[in-house]
Amino acid sequence: MDGMEFFFEDSGAGLVSRLDGGDVLRDLVAGVDLPGGGTSWSADADEVLSSSLPMGLVGGLKDYEGREDTGETMLTGRGCGSSDLGGEGVGDSCEIGDTEVASGAEDNDTVEEGVAVSNANQSCWTKRVRVGKAADVREPSSSRMTALEASVHAFVDKKSGNVVNPSIGTSFDSVEEGYEFYNLYSWEVGFGVRYAKSRLNVHQKKCMQEIVCACAGKPLQANSRSTRCGCNAMIRLLRSDDDGWYVCEHRSEHNHALSVICGEKLHWKSHRHIDTYTRDLVKQLRENNINISKVYSVVGSFFGTIRDVPFTIRSLKTLCGKLNQEQSLNDATKTIDVFNDMRAKDPEFKYSVQVDTEGRIKTLMWATGRGIEQFKCFGDVVTFDTTYKTFLYDMPFGLFVGVNNHFQSVIFGGVLMSDEKVETFKWIFTEFFQILAAPQPKTILTARSMEIAIADVMPRTVHRWCKWHVLKKAKESLGALLAKGSEFKPEFSKLVHHAVSIDEFENGWACMLEKYGLQKNAFLTQLYEVRGKWAKPYFMGVFCAKMTSTQRSESANHLLKGYVPPGCPMHLFIRQYEKMQFDRDSEESYQEKRTKLGGVVLKQNIPIDVHASEVYIRTMFEKFGEVLYGCGSYDLIEVKPRLEYIARHIKFQSREKWCKNEFVITVSEAADEFKCECGTSEHYGMVCSHALKVMIHLKLRELPAKHVLKRWTKDARDILPPEYLHYQKDHGPLKYSSRRHNTLYLLALDVVKLGDSNVEAYALAEEKLRHVKVQLEPVAAVRDGLGLSDKELAADSAGSGVGNKQHFGRPESEHTISQGSDVFPAASKKRPAGRPTTSRDKAPYEQPSKRTRFCLICRLEGHKSTTCPARDDVPKAPRKSPRCSKCGLTGHRKNTCSNPPKV
Repeated sequence: MDGMEFFFEDSGAGLVSRLDGGDVLRDLVAGVDLPGGGTSWSADADEVLSSSLPMGLVGGLKDYEGREDTGETMLTGRGCGSSDLGGEGVGDSCEIGDTEVASGAEDNDTVEEGVAVSNANQSCWTKRVRVGKAADVREPSSSRMTALEASVHAFVDKKSGNVVNPSIGTSFDSVEEGYEFYNLYSWEVGFGVRYAKSRLNVHQKKCMQEIVCACAGKPLQANSRSTRCGCNAMIRLLRSDDDGWYVCEHRSEHNHALSVICGEKLHWKSHRHIDTYTRDLVKQLRENNINISKVYSVVGSFFGTIRDVPFTIRSLKTLCGKLNQEQSLNDATKTIDVFNDMRAKDPEFKYSVQVDTEGRIKTLMWATGRGIEQFKCFGDVVTFDTTYKTFLYDMPFGLFVGVNNHFQSVIFGGVLMSDEKVETFKWIFTEFFQILAAPQPKTILTARSMEIAIADVMPRTVHRWCKWHVLKKAKESLGALLAKGSEFKPEFSKLVHHAVSIDEFENGWACMLEKYGLQKNAFLTQLYEVRGKWAKPYFMGVFCAKMTSTQRSESANHLLKGYVPPGCPMHLFIRQYEKMQFDRDSEESYQEKRTKLGGVVLKQNIPIDVHASEVYIRTMFEKFGEVLYGCGSYDLIEVKPRLEYIARHIKFQSREKWCKNEFVITVSEAADEFKCECGTSEHYGMVCSHALKVMIHLKLRELPAKHVLKRWTKDARDILPPEYLHYQKDHGPLKYSSRRHNTLYLLALDVVKLGDSNVEAYALAEEKLRHVKVQLEPVAAVRDGLGLSDKELAADSAGSGVGNKQHFGRPESEHTISQGSDVFPAASKKRPAGRPTTSRDKAPYEQPSKRTRFCLICRLEGHKSTTCPARDDVPKAPRKSPRCSKCGLTGHRKNTCSNPPKV
C-alpha cells in the first residue's frame, strides 16, 4: 500500500476520482493473494481483503460493491474516515495524511486546481500526524508556493470556475491563512464564514479546526431573525508533519440563497474586516470628536472613493462601539497615568480628587502650570459655569475662566463633579484656591445656585449672578412679547444691555411696564426684585473686566464640545481638554507677536492717542480707539474750571426719555484722577468716553497713571514675588532706600552680568554666591532695623495693622487625594441609556412649569373641583333627561326608539 496515490478532479457532483472506480478496486485487489491462487472475486477474497486493508476502507469497498459505476469514489471526506468531525481522533482507521495531489500518476508536483500538499511520497493511509508541542504556525519558506498563489496560477491555466478553490489537500502555514483563503472563496461564491469547533491535543495545542458557513448551526430561539439555518458548507483543517495545516474535508453545498452583488456580500461579518491601520485612523478621528459619517468619508478618500471602502458604515459603527468600550476599561487608572504624564511635562501641574465613602471619584479638579501662572496675572475676575454635561458618568464639568490682557478667555482650571450641591461647591472653591496658592478674586460671576457656597468660602469677594442665566427663562415667561418683530423685544434688550446708571435702569423699567401693561407680570416683578445681582448698572462700581455674565465660561464649554466626543471616558476627556488649552495658548502667542511686531493705526493723531498705543496691548488699544470714537457723541459743559464738567449727548432730544443724557465728571486738583458718575471706568478698567472728552479738553498729553490698569498693558505679566515686589516696573522708584542696599544691589548686578558670560563663569559665580549666602545667614540673624525690608515692614504694620490670612478648612466627612496617591475606582456610571447628547444640563428653575389648573367651583388655583372645600355648599344641578336624536322626544334614546323619524 505504500506509495499509492489518488488523483481527483472537479465535476458537477464535486470532487471525484480521475480513475474509474473499477480501476481503483482492481489496483487494490491486485496486491492481494486470493485463496487457492485464483483471481475471481469471492467471499473468501472479501475476507482476505478485509484483513489486509485499513478498517475504514473496507466499508467503502462494501458500499462500492453494490453500486453502479458512477465514477465517484468513497475515498474522500467522511467516506474515508471516522464519522467524527475532526481532531487527532479523526483518521484512526483512515486519514488523509500529508500527501501531495498531482496531475498524473507520475507527476506529483501540482494538481489540476493548482493546490499542493507536502510529502507526495507518503501514502494517504499513513499513520495520523501527532503534532505534540509543535508551533501553531509553520515557518515560511521562499521555495514553497502559498495556497493563494497556486490557486491563481491554476486559474490562469484553466480560465474557468472560481479563482480561489479550497480543494482537499490545500496546504497552509497557519489556521489564519486557511481562514483568509476560505473567506476569499466565500466572497466569490457569495456567503460568509466563521470559526467553528476545534480540538486540542494533550499538550493544549490545536490539532483540528473547522471553518463553516456563517449560516451553519441552529438559531438559539425558534422564532427569531437569526440567519442560521443549518448549512453544511465547511472546510476542516488538520495538521501536517511539517507543522502546517491542510484541508482534509470540504463541503460546498448550501441550503440557503447566496449573495450575488458586492453590496450584499459586504454585509457578511467575515467580509467587514477592518485592517489595523484603518482601525488606528478611525480611533484617532473619533478621539478628536469626528462623527461617524465624516470618518467614513475620510476613510473613503484613502481608498479613492466611498464605493471602494471594503466595509460598510454599519461595521464602522460597531468598531466605534468596541473602541469606546475598550477606552472605558480601567478609566481611573488611565486618568492617573494621564495626570502623571502631564506632571512629567509640566512640573507645576496640580490636581486634587475628592472620593466618596465607597472610595469612588466624587470630584476631580486640576490646574496646569500655565493656568496657575495666568491666574496670578489675571485672576482678579473669574467666571465659573457648569453647563457642560456630556460625560460618560453624567458628571457636570465646570471651568474657571478669566480674561487676559488681550481680552481673550483664559482657562485657569477644570473640575468634574458628581453633583451640584452646596457642599460640593464649597469643596471646589476651597480646594481651587489652595491648589493655585493665590489670593481670592475681587469678583466672581456664577449661576445663582452657588451663592451660599461663595458667601461662606469667599466672604470678601463680590458675587454677581450671570445675566444670561437670569434672563434665559424670559422667552418662556413673556411669550409673544419677545416674538420676532415685536416692539417690546428691542426695547427690553436695550434697557437690559445698554443702561449704564441705576436711575436710567429703574426709570426705563417703570416706563416699559407702564407702556405694555406688565405691572402685574410675575416674572418681571421677580426679576426686578433681584436686579442688584444681575443688572449691569449695579455692576458699574465693581471691576468685572467688562463681563456681566458667564458667557466666557459657556463659550469655553461650547469650544470644548468640538474637542470631546459625547460619552467619552475620563482620561480621554482630560486629554482633549489639554488640546483645547494648547490651542488657546497658541492664539495668545499670536496676539503677543502681533503686539510686538505689528504697527498701530491711530484713531486720532493726538498725543493721548499716541501714548495709549505705547502702553496698551494691541487688542486693548483697539478698544481704546472705540472709546475715543465715542467722545464725538458728547458736548462738554464746564461747570467749574478744571474741576467739574458735564458731558451731554448731542442727540439727547431724540433719545428715549428714560435714557441718561448727561454725566458729571469731577477732576482732581492735580488733574491725575477723573471720576465719572457712569462708573464705566471702575467696571471696565479703562477710561470712559466722558472722562476722555475732558482729558482731551484739558490737552493732556498722556493718560493719567491711575486710569491705566496694568492688566491691559504690555507689562501685565511683570509680577514678581512679594519679597521683590518693589522692583516691578509699575511700582516706580523705591519708597525707602539706604546706601548699603544700593551698593550691594549694584555689586550683585555686576556679578550676575559677569557670571552670565560663559559656562565656566556661571559655575564659578553660582559656587561663590552660595558660599557667601551660607556665611551670611548666621551673621544676618541679628537685624538693626535699618535695612530696606525692615523699613517697609514697619511702615506696612503701622499703616494697615496686622493682616489676617484666611484659611479654609475641609469637612471631616470629605476625603481629598492629591497627586501621588494610590489608584482609586472611577465614578459609577449613571448615564441614562441611549445616545449621548451634547445638550447642557438644565437647572430646576429652567424646567418648563406645568399649566396652572383652576377649580370649576370656586375658580381658585391649587385644587380641582373634585377636592374643592366648597363643593358641598353648591347644590347639584338636576340631571337632564335623555333626548332621542331620531324622533326628538325625551325619555329614551335612539337605540330604544320605536317612533318614526322626525321630518
